[in-house]
Amino acid sequence: MRSNFIVHQTPRFRLLSDCQLEELHLAALEILRRTGVDVLEEEARHLFRSAGAKLNGNRVRIPPDLIEWALHRAPSRIVLCDQHGCPCLYLEDTKAYYGTGSDTPNIIDLFTGQRRPSVKNDIAAVAKICDYLPNIDFVMSMGIASDVNKEVSDLHHFEAMVNNTKKPLICTSWNLSNCQDIVTMAEEVVGSPETLRQNPFIVMYTEPVSPLQLAKEPTQKILYMAGKGLPVICGTGKVGGSTCPVTLAGALAQGNAEALAGLLLAQLKREGAPVIFGGERLHMDMSTTLCSYGAPEFILSVAANAEMASYYRLPSWSYAGCSDSKSFDQQAAFEGTMMCFLSALCGGNLNHDVGYLDAGLTASLEMIVACDEFISMIKRVVGGIVVNPEMLALDVIDRVGPGGQFLTDDHTFRHFKEDWFPKLLDRGHYSAWSNKGKKTLSQRANEKTREILETHATEPLPKKISESIAKIISQAEKRAAKQA
Repeated sequence: MRSNFIVHQTPRFRLLSDCQLEELHLAALEILRRTGVDVLEEEARHLFRSAGAKLNGNRVRIPPDLIEWALHRAPSRIVLCDQHGCPCLYLEDTKAYYGTGSDTPNIIDLFTGQRRPSVKNDIAAVAKICDYLPNIDFVMSMGIASDVNKEVSDLHHFEAMVNNTKKPLICTSWNLSNCQDIVTMAEEVVGSPETLRQNPFIVMYTEPVSPLQLAKEPTQKILYMAGKGLPVICGTGKVGGSTCPVTLAGALAQGNAEALAGLLLAQLKREGAPVIFGGERLHMDMSTTLCSYGAPEFILSVAANAEMASYYRLPSWSYAGCSDSKSFDQQAAFEGTMMCFLSALCGGNLNHDVGYLDAGLTASLEMIVACDEFISMIKRVVGGIVVNPEMLALDVIDRVGPGGQFLTDDHTFRHFKEDWFPKLLDRGHYSAWSNKGKKTLSQRANEKTREILETHATEPLPKKISESIAKIISQAEKRAAKQA
């Protein structure tokens, strides 16, 4: 027996100290107290006023004690389920899960290699691929369908996803009515509002309008989701040097303030409402004015946001598997892996945007498939090294002795399959690679993606539920036509 033995089960990563996290938190409190936020929804202003916030027109200044109250009321863990109600994502502590991004207007065609507008079938294809891949844990729409009514395309996105995967869905919606329709469709899938509340398989994404505005539509969605007791993401979409300070500390402080305002609103609507925290800062390349997903400053802000969420003991919204490259090439593989690895190390919970290219404007199916393998390898690295008598193998070393060999030893047979083996990456002999056509990773990923689409069978929704979903979309299209 050995006392006081410290075990590091995983590699350790820390960007900000406790003092720095406290300073960022205090800065956010001061922003909310001194500057405040513009709130453009009347119900939200009423809730803030009733709780003791100071109002001057639409400007709401929030005293620090209200934020502290909200942080104590919000749940520190959220459990997401699949469509059958089975728990699968435990958003707590530093447990990392991975999924696609959403709402890319373009996609790289799997068969022509050309960049083209996304259509509804592309969203269905992404969901089907993600349903197959073991290291992709949740699904977003990964496209804006250009072949349906744009006013209700978000409803079509949900239909395409829910028909092609049972994994949890992160949804975007264009307005409150569509948000309500998506929730209604989700309730149809599981059977009732109470079942969905108890075992949620959807999360709604919202974000304020930076700087420091709770705009009408995202605020309405926060209120609606909180009222239903369903999880909502209070993310931020601020851009350094444009809609927030160019400095990382200033951007993070503002992002914290915006996310905390959304968190408070959700708790005022319904104490204990499940909220996922996001406060990162997009990096604008001043030479192009595009947002760079591969910039080290963006990577730092993502890590800081995850640590800030841990400081608040809130589930976190984070990033992984994205790149500024225009195709799935060496740059995409490098930047995507960097983001996946960092997200695992810093413990972001919902790490989205796997498969994003071209500043979030283009989706790559091949990159999603390749990132699944990258994430698999990262999980092995983050799993660390087990040190115990069996793994130290002192008896084995003594038995083999100097000049011996371990290849045929029982210990080797017991443990060699615990090593990680690639399925897509190539580490064989040159001759074998050459004989198979000297295919690059991009080519192999393309072939694997086609194979998945051709052979993977997803579990269809019951006919009655599919018809109910189609009816809801049809009614929404009629509503949109009347409003046009």
